[in-house]
Amino acid sequence: MWIFTTFGFFSVVQKPGTDYLTVRARTRDDLEALRARYLPALSKTIAGGGTDYPFRATVAHDALADAMVEIVRDVTYSNFKNQVQQEAGKHRAQVYGRVWTELLALEEFGGKHAI
Repeated sequence: MWIFTTFGFFSVVQKPGTDYLTVRARTRDDLEALRARYLPALSKTIAGGGTDYPFRATVAHDALADAMVEIVRDVTYSNFKNQVQQEAGKHRAQVYGRVWTELLALEEFGGKHAI
């Protein structure tokens, strides 16, 4: 699962043979922000311990679920991309904007059966 927030981008998976989640990120700062703001149970950050994401940490399913509830409760803005720029800066807002633009293909080609 991919999660885009105003403070970070995360990829969440359950690796084979484990009973916990691995939360992966492109930047160490994203995991540190998640841990500090919502998820103190997140393990220490591991750098270079995987394949295509340079940073990762682990957490129990329930702990992440509880954190997601709090993240959703904190949504008070009317425009996500504008809020990202305000909180995380122009560069991250531009990167998220490019992802948003790519996702337009889902509308243009019929949702789950796209391309």
